[in-house]
Amino acid sequence: MPILFLTNKIQAYAWGSHSTIAELQQRVFPTATPEAEMWLGAHPNAPSQANVNGGKASLDALIAEAPGSWLGPRAPEFQGRLPFLLKVLAAETPLSLQAHPNQEQARLGFEEDEARGIPKQDPRRRYQDANHKPELLCALTPFEALCGFRNIAETLALFRPLQIRSLAPTLQRLANNPTNAGLKECFTSLLQADTSTRIQLVEETLVACEKQSAVLGPHQKSYALSLKLHALYPHDIGILSQLLLNFVELSPGDAIYLPAGNLHAYVGGAGIEIMASSDNVLRGGLTPKPVHTEELLKILDFSPLAVSPIRGVPHGALEKVYPTPAKEFQLSQLELHEESWNGAVASAEIWLCTRGTAELRSGSHFQVLTQGQSAVVSADVARLGVRGNATLFRATLGR
Repeated sequence: MPILFLTNKIQAYAWGSHSTIAELQQRVFPTATPEAEMWLGAHPNAPSQANVNGGKASLDALIAEAPGSWLGPRAPEFQGRLPFLLKVLAAETPLSLQAHPNQEQARLGFEEDEARGIPKQDPRRRYQDANHKPELLCALTPFEALCGFRNIAETLALFRPLQIRSLAPTLQRLANNPTNAGLKECFTSLLQADTSTRIQLVEETLVACEKQSAVLGPHQKSYALSLKLHALYPHDIGILSQLLLNFVELSPGDAIYLPAGNLHAYVGGAGIEIMASSDNVLRGGLTPKPVHTEELLKILDFSPLAVSPIRGVPHGALEKVYPTPAKEFQLSQLELHEESWNGAVASAEIWLCTRGTAELRSGSHFQVLTQGQSAVVSADVARLGVRGNATLFRATLGR
């Protein structure tokens, strides 16, 4: 059974779309509840179900039964588990300001939460597992995101026309100390502001942003975003602190990579997301979910980040690969127009069709995918042929 059709769980988070995932899967929409993410993989919180002999089997259980057959020679490297999680993400409204820990931070934090006996659904719980969560998002539609701290000189230039009186001392300290440490002090003071200070800061910011959002300029969209966020999360400090982050716009086919410690938030749009198989998220605002300020400040990287879209690198005539340093995953996209692709399979792969129809074949084993459908391919396949008129995303282990 080297090629198996998958049925995948859809997560109904409040920020999700009532149409995007349903339309991809050619279902009736709008849906009754928001559909935020479709998970494709073997994460224990929502493993995909594979069609096996007329029934269904959980993908995590299948891989655990025969890790070598599924993952090939790299099975021991990942303790016999599928190390990546693929998602279709559909953000109708912005996600929380958040960051993910590195591997050591995740291990230590998870062990601490386990030792304290905190249940995974308890609001005090910080870490869901012991794994890190680098991730890549490739846009399916025009996509907006906040990603990493701005260059400090640019941040000061953004705030200058706002003239927020209550923020002036904080910005002056940053101007006097334009370093990572100065940026951390600035962000920390916002995150730890008491209620009355936070309300004053946010209200002054909103008045200033309303004026500046009507003025053409390089930061007009960032100012406008503060107004949008206030309508969703009144007086949340994230309305102000998001102005410290890069505002990024992606065209379909563009991608961004988010390493550990990178403060970010997806603002709106649909995309294909791939990550190390983890559910660790530490939030810093713009959410009704628990915010763990102290832990977030411990894991954040305050180095200003220069963000530019990642574009796929051609790999043969039909495939383009999105390069990242992650060993757990690699994402590529194939555009077929009544064409055939053939390639080696070294470990488990997940294939998702986002347009048209394609056939995946290895010897006598085959699976036809139409728009919105997916399949998993085991290392036992060795070589896979794909043909059709379709757009497909291929998730594999990193190089």
